[in-house]
Amino acid sequence: MSAAPNANKPQIQAFFDEPTNTVSYLVWDGDTMDGAVIDPVLDYDFRTGDCSTASADKILARASELGVKIGTVLETHAHADHLSGAPYIKLKTGAKVAIGEHIRDVQRIFRPVFNAIDVSGDGSEFDHLFKDGERFKIGTIEAEVMHTPGHTPACVSYHIGDAVFVGDTMFMPDYGTARADFPGGNARDLYRSIHRVLSLPGETRLFMCHDYKAPGRDKYAWETTVAEERARNVHVHEGVSEDEFVKMRETRDATLAAPLLLLPSIQVNIRAGKFPPAEVDGVHYLKVPIKLAS
Repeated sequence: MSAAPNANKPQIQAFFDEPTNTVSYLVWDGDTMDGAVIDPVLDYDFRTGDCSTASADKILARASELGVKIGTVLETHAHADHLSGAPYIKLKTGAKVAIGEHIRDVQRIFRPVFNAIDVSGDGSEFDHLFKDGERFKIGTIEAEVMHTPGHTPACVSYHIGDAVFVGDTMFMPDYGTARADFPGGNARDLYRSIHRVLSLPGETRLFMCHDYKAPGRDKYAWETTVAEERARNVHVHEGVSEDEFVKMRETRDATLAAPLLLLPSIQVNIRAGKFPPAEVDGVHYLKVPIKLAS
């Protein structure tokens, strides 16, 4: 593993979207006030098709209040439970939208599902595709991209200063880990990705992409540490073997329903959050594949 980024502490503010249980982040260098947004949400009403930028506007308003200059939108993966607000953040700030280079694999998997002939398959819908181990900076704070597949082939975690934004690799210790049964997902890959993150120093701060309030916990939570996850994660604490984890994860995943927003989310998010091209009436339409039971 390459050397860790420097120990500069980024400033971090979380924004929780309860309808999708998603946490977005504004991350910035307190010295230069350069910043990034991680996993922004576009508000979407599945029943009506109505969209709103209210969640993204909260992030933009806070950045403006603080004087943060947003230069990048960082996506941890092509989300299956919410539509991305990345294009709106880009429109308002000029920020570049970046994701891991294995988004190409996800595009190739889902292009035929939606007959999405306008999707490139080469990731060119995004402004930048990160390679594993690639370094970048937010102001003066060094960051490193960690390819952490398992939930999807394209998942990455962002190691920024003393913090890691883990996407959907794991959740709070009392809730466990993410599912690995989506096309291209793999429980063994997920186990190894989690342990890559958990090999970092114990004091490293970890920030989740989701929280669902584990049984017995009354408040949403999204920040923990490597040490806490090693000691207390109910699925993958120290002593849990890879085979044990894979058996648990595959058994559990077989009982899970598809996320409510899976179909709209994937077909938008593999386009970097953009809608499919408008049809002759000027309206954008999302597709719902129909399968007749044999």
